Amino acid sequence: MRIIVTGGGTGGHLYPGLAIARALVRQDPRVRPFFVGARRGIEREVLPTTEFEHLLLDLHPLYRQRPWKNWRTAAGALRSWGALGALFGRERPRAVVGTGGYAAALALAYGTTHGVPIMLSEADAHPGKTTKLFARRAHDVFLGFPEGAAELSPGASTRVHAFGNPIEPPPAGRPDRAAARARWELPADVRVVLLAFGGSQGARALNEALAGWVGEGLPAGLGLIWATGRGQFEPYAAHDRAAGGRVRVVPYLAPIAEAYAAADLALTRAGAMSIAELCAWGIPAVLVPLPTAAADHQTHNARTLEAAGAAVHLPQRDLSPARLAAEVGGLVGAPDRLAALAGAATARGRPDAAARIAARILETVAGTSP
Repeated sequence: MRIIVTGGGTGGHLYPGLAIARALVRQDPRVRPFFVGARRGIEREVLPTTEFEHLLLDLHPLYRQRPWKNWRTAAGALRSWGALGALFGRERPRAVVGTGGYAAALALAYGTTHGVPIMLSEADAHPGKTTKLFARRAHDVFLGFPEGAAELSPGASTRVHAFGNPIEPPPAGRPDRAAARARWELPADVRVVLLAFGGSQGARALNEALAGWVGEGLPAGLGLIWATGRGQFEPYAAHDRAAGGRVRVVPYLAPIAEAYAAADLALTRAGAMSIAELCAWGIPAVLVPLPTAAADHQTHNARTLEAAGAAVHLPQRDLSPARLAAEVGGLVGAPDRLAALAGAATARGRPDAAARIAARILETVAGTSP
């Protein structure tokens, strides 16, 4: 039973698809997910390392500033349409599941015009263009943020589900927090652990603010697990074991679960998948949205979480060592407020989202012809 999963360009589009695909196989081993992505996206590097068959399309963006180059966009789309025809012709898929991006838009369009049921997974609080475009034609729309429903115009038969974002869930038996902190070799007098990270490449604005704050002195009782990003580690490595051993600096967190298990609070960007993982673990956050994110979707995510009482929204323009000291230091000194944020984060958590989405997809394809 073939199901097309399509999306990419960024990890925020690709990784939800991978979580859904794996949940589908766990629930029904007959399912054979097939990924459709673009040669220009992160999927070019990630998909060959996975267990899934895939097709990478030669797609180009719209060249708004250099419109004379849009012949490449048109030519790539025509070639890709033909490639999708060959793929669908070899074995008709039972459904197309889109998670966003250029490749998803084309594959969803092909499925729609050829009578294949389509479904959408939208990660952000502010739905992307692909989700908005195809919501009227979709059998199901799966939302990472329930607030996103207000911006959609679904069809009369479209079912919209606020299942949360599909992630690899935390272990059923949560790791012991004291043991997790001991593995990080944090001192026994640490009462609150801050986990700071900015993705695999890091976030220079976060790193600079953290370096200044550590240099000025962390508040008593605070431990810091700080992932700088692989390409930014060397300038900050000297801060490892600072503040009497309360600071641990690493290039990257793999597996990140070992850091989640030790953390009480996070400082990070406001990507939808990071937020979903933090809430699944019950970890509140100080969110610093990436200012250049498409359609400023990270700011929408941060504001939504702050309104839900599960995070603090800190715009990058206001980020500084002094502001970090005020925001994080204030939470260290206010355990009741930190606990309230953690409770709200837990309430937003949907660790079973991938399983629920997969079950709904299988319910839909059960009624389609093989």
